Amino acid sequence: MSLFAMGFLLVILQPATGQFPRACANTQSLLRKECCPPWDGDGSPCGELSSRGSCQNILLSQAPLGPQFPFSGVDDREDWPSIFYNRTCKCEGNFMGFNCGECKFGFLGPNCTERRLRTRRNIFQLTTSEKDKFLAYLNLAKNTPSQDYVIATGTYTQMNNGSNPMFRNINVYDLFVWMHYYASRDTLLGGSNVWRDIDFAHEAPGFLPWHRVFLLLWEREIQKITGDENFTIPYWDWRDAEDCVVCTDEYMGGRHPTNPNLLSPASFFSSWQVICTRSEEYNSQQALCNATSEGPILRNPGNNDKSRTPRLPSSAEVEFCLSLTQYESGSMDKMANYSFRNTLEGFADPRTAISNISQSGLHNALHIYMNGSMSQVQGSANDPIFVLHHAFVDSIFERWLRRHRPMLEVYPAANAPIGHNRENYMVPFIPLYRNGEFFKPSRELGYDYEYLQEPALDSFQEFLIPYLEQARQIWAWLVGAAMVGGIVTAVLAGLILACRKKRRGTSSEIQPLLTESEDYNNISYQSNF
Repeated sequence: MSLFAMGFLLVILQPATGQFPRACANTQSLLRKECCPPWDGDGSPCGELSSRGSCQNILLSQAPLGPQFPFSGVDDREDWPSIFYNRTCKCEGNFMGFNCGECKFGFLGPNCTERRLRTRRNIFQLTTSEKDKFLAYLNLAKNTPSQDYVIATGTYTQMNNGSNPMFRNINVYDLFVWMHYYASRDTLLGGSNVWRDIDFAHEAPGFLPWHRVFLLLWEREIQKITGDENFTIPYWDWRDAEDCVVCTDEYMGGRHPTNPNLLSPASFFSSWQVICTRSEEYNSQQALCNATSEGPILRNPGNNDKSRTPRLPSSAEVEFCLSLTQYESGSMDKMANYSFRNTLEGFADPRTAISNISQSGLHNALHIYMNGSMSQVQGSANDPIFVLHHAFVDSIFERWLRRHRPMLEVYPAANAPIGHNRENYMVPFIPLYRNGEFFKPSRELGYDYEYLQEPALDSFQEFLIPYLEQARQIWAWLVGAAMVGGIVTAVLAGLILACRKKRRGTSSEIQPLLTESEDYNNISYQSNF
């Protein structure tokens, strides 16, 4: 695309929209650029009368971005969420939410002072009743309108800069499908032009923190609509699996008897309708997905392109990935080498950590293997296997955090692709969350994984690993320091012995008689030294 064409597009572009708290999806909030709804507990904005929070200006990161996105002011996701709101609730203490009406992850109680640690479990370790309850919760989410959020059906320009709000309701499950689509969609550049090299949730450092928040919010919405505050997402441990063992009618839906691309009619997932799967259609129309039903879930596991993904990931590949010491490296995108994030995401070879975008490893391998709705990034969350898969990916991220114990500064502060710097707010979440806030162990966020709750001995070994790795890296320096220290000690010992011999050899007749206290103290100091 020529520079002239780019310049012309900057003039005609229309920004697109994100997901919104229902309380802020109105003319007044949009025109004032303020999303500070009242908390029901006291009726004040952000619960300010109860010291839960206050309405404040949004502080945006000024750190430079990487070169992957050569535009500015053409996509409403830039500097999220400032095109819609520049004031939101800033919550105090352990309070959280778009109106500070909830507790931070890991806390509960009327004042959010009680800690709670929930455990995510292997789906095959659930009892039959627990498994059936999980499936029922999924179906309930698919059929329950979201009480708190709506999605936009028009661009900000089509809304006349907020004077003509255009929103629609959406069910709880599809809300998260839509958010995943929205974060990863292409930038619309007018006419038939789009910019594809942009993704606020993938292909860069924020991939793991973004999906961590996504799962936590999804988990919380299920807890709300069911009243089951102990609910956690189960995970599917796919290491060394020979096929899709969750693809049965007992679990996530078996294969249709006559059409291998569809789910078995014996599974209620076969009646689910997908949304946000027609990215090329949206691009050609320069429109957003408006959550219209687009057909059934597609899935044909194992009948994928074997040259790209020959099999599901192995335990050895996961272990190699965990051994990588750098979270991010180089260009900090899908071309990064020796990057834990890029290797786990699947753009780098899980045996060498060298970028190879012609192959799909680890996280990406599972998506490609499913060969259907899961295999297209923007609509992949339509398949409920998505949450099982990403819960396990998150557990691998958790293992890396526990093994290497990185400081927050390890997460890139600048020059990452757009939306992925440490202080950038994650698109399209409101309330606002920064990438760096979720670069921390899961226990600090109120959850753990069943298979990571190891016996004390294994935990001690896991604790030692990062220190042994550091020792291995500096062993030559340690040996050199020990040798220098030994030489210095030997020289000092020789000097001391020589001084003692000299003093013994001095005649008593010519030794001074020291009687002053000052001289006596000096002798004592020298002797002690």
